[in-house]
Amino acid sequence: MKALFRITLLLALAVLIWYLAADRHTPFTSNARVKAIVTPIVPKVSGTVIDIPITSGEFVEAGALLARIDARPFEIALSRAQADLEAATQAVGANSAEVERTQAQLVRAETDLENVRVQSARVFELEKKDLIAVARADDARTSVSNAEAAVDVAQAELDRARQNLGDDGEDNPGVRAALADLADAQLNLAYTELRAPAVGGVPDLTISEGAEAQAGQQLMAFVDSRNVWVEAYFKENNFGNLKIGDPVKVVLDTHPGRVLDGRVESMTSAASLGNPPKDGLPRPPST
Repeated sequence: MKALFRITLLLALAVLIWYLAADRHTPFTSNARVKAIVTPIVPKVSGTVIDIPITSGEFVEAGALLARIDARPFEIALSRAQADLEAATQAVGANSAEVERTQAQLVRAETDLENVRVQSARVFELEKKDLIAVARADDARTSVSNAEAAVDVAQAELDRARQNLGDDGEDNPGVRAALADLADAQLNLAYTELRAPAVGGVPDLTISEGAEAQAGQQLMAFVDSRNVWVEAYFKENNFGNLKIGDPVKVVLDTHPGRVLDGRVESMTSAASLGNPPKDGLPRPPST
């Protein structure tokens, strides 16, 4: 009996020593969540949704069409603006064709820049909280820089086209007003197409064709598949030997038996329990 007691005690001691060592050298937690950057898709013009070429959970490339708002009212407004510009330029003996083309290019470049900035803003927020790698934030900064350069090129081409109107045309009040109306009409028409800001998808599509889109109100939520990470919560003693770059193994409930390889990209030593968090610290999941 004493021998059995000693063996049991030794086994318990061995398990305790193993647990204390493993807790610091190979920490484990099931208190974790898969996180991703979610971008609200908010229309800038109101109208009837006439086309939704995607389905819930469908993987799409950046720039893919997510939904289309009935463009007919905006096409009519654009035709009216083009006619007004043509009449204004004819009055001063100029040609508006090149101005219309370069103005359309500028509108597209500005729309693309706006989409890139919206997506990148969320990346920069996560960078401030040390929740993503610096390399991902650098990629976002590069995307913004490239989009800004495209706008600068389009603006320069439009400026040259305007100069070709001649001094009378460029400075004519009627021409300036017609140019402003044309830019507004082109921009509104471009806004009738809602496109993917990144590679990813809409996991929960709750609208269908015929829905009424309201300017400024979210229509759907887009998940960026390039910026996905696991946010795990550990006890303080788990951090003893943990450092940036350490390899990790991840097992997801949705993929039982499959082990995914990863690495530690960032760490923070505290979490906020308030609602909402004010200090930029991550909130642990509720239990």
